Amino acid sequence: MKHQNMESRKLVGQTVSTGFQVGVRRTFPISPEQAWTFLTSPDGMKLWLGNVPPLAFTEGESFTSDEGISGQLRIVKPLSQLRLRWGKKEWEKPSTLQIRILSIRPDRTTISFHQENLDHPNTREEMKLYWENVLNIVGQQTST
Repeated sequence: MKHQNMESRKLVGQTVSTGFQVGVRRTFPISPEQAWTFLTSPDGMKLWLGNVPPLAFTEGESFTSDEGISGQLRIVKPLSQLRLRWGKKEWEKPSTLQIRILSIRPDRTTISFHQENLDHPNTREEMKLYWENVLNIVGQQTST
């Protein structure tokens, strides 16, 4: 008789320590500076945070959008990484969101969204679609 271990019963995107997680990334024909400038601009922030007052992008800074997304910046490494608490008002607890800007060429940059501590597979799927949509719009708004 075969024994089924716990690993084989986990659902897609489920981890032992961080609940459900999702990662979405896309490479664009832009520089890391252009990616950072766009993501931290009012138009860029509206995509991934919603309508928020301007942020200074300093560690410890909190935000709440008109759409009910709230959180706090934890790590800010300009041109490279943002790590923050990020949650919707209907969620019981916030997730951890990490945005990375990855580039080995000045004219090609990958923007990566990785979110963990999600509570359910449905939330994971919802956020996968959300981040894919954000990246689609980033592509439309940064193309020349």
